Amino acid sequence: MAKWGQGDPRWIVEEREDGTNVNNWHWTERDATSWSKAKLREALVGLVVESEAGRCETTELKQVEGEASCSSRKGKLIFFYEWNIKLGWKGTIKESGAKHKGLIEIPNLSEENEVDDTEVNVSKKKGDGEILKDLMKTAGTAKVREALGDYLKALKTEFTMGMILPTKALQNQELTVKRKLSENTLQHALVVCSLSSGTFRLVEIQASSPVALGVKIPTVALHMTELFDTTVEQLYSIFTVKDLVQKFSKSSAVLEAEKGGKFQMFDGTITGEYIELLTNRKIIMKWRCRSWPEEHYATVALSFVPALGQTELQLDCKGVPICKEENMKFCWQKQHFEEIKCLLQLITLNG
Repeated sequence: MAKWGQGDPRWIVEEREDGTNVNNWHWTERDATSWSKAKLREALVGLVVESEAGRCETTELKQVEGEASCSSRKGKLIFFYEWNIKLGWKGTIKESGAKHKGLIEIPNLSEENEVDDTEVNVSKKKGDGEILKDLMKTAGTAKVREALGDYLKALKTEFTMGMILPTKALQNQELTVKRKLSENTLQHALVVCSLSSGTFRLVEIQASSPVALGVKIPTVALHMTELFDTTVEQLYSIFTVKDLVQKFSKSSAVLEAEKGGKFQMFDGTITGEYIELLTNRKIIMKWRCRSWPEEHYATVALSFVPALGQTELQLDCKGVPICKEENMKFCWQKQHFEEIKCLLQLITLNG
């Protein structure tokens, strides 16, 4: 047994006036279930997707079963959440005005899976309206996953406010950083302070000459190739003509197909800027998905190569967040390549 005054310093409470959780050592837990139910309702109800064929909207949260919590130990946050969610949706076919309803089921939203891999099942009541179901299975599913990502981001930031308390070590590190920046006359920086507990904190400093903002994240490069039964000219136009982009993506798009022009696809889920366009030869873009870290862009280069009555599309992408590699591959293979091939078949059938 330790002598009085010689105990483990992590248990000494005199460092804080309130005498609680010194240096974030003790275990604390906060129930996020009720907060999460309200946040999920806010995030998931009222999502709208639209195409030339129809318009759909999520209308009500029919079921949200499960629980969520956040724990703090040794300055680290540990999250647990497990949800079974059912949403109602309704849609209208533009040409006929016919209305249809359906259900979206998310059987297992949990920390065991990335949100982009979360299962989302779309069903529709009996009758016509498969075109609306298809819209919800593509653009609707993307919107739902994006909303789930917003919920998880809020859970890990908004809900956890105050759970990690300032420590003397952090205060000393901040003073050291500020002093060094002042000596070097830097203007404005976001500095990452690494704590002994393994967590990080961004410290904003004002000074007098510019530095780069933000922090680097680990990234990967991708290379994919795909053959299309069409000409180089036609395939190039599918990536640069708004109507064709909207047809293969089955969602609204904004396109300014010129150097420096902006673009949005899949109702704003994908955004970017054209860096270079060499007609029928190459397109280079700044490209980002809404779920990526703020202001982070990859560089996507599309090369169009003639190949014996076909066109080979070569995709080279640099700067993909390493945790989003599989999602990026899925996006291009399923939502671009396969959908473009379906569009080309439709164009061929229509002459």
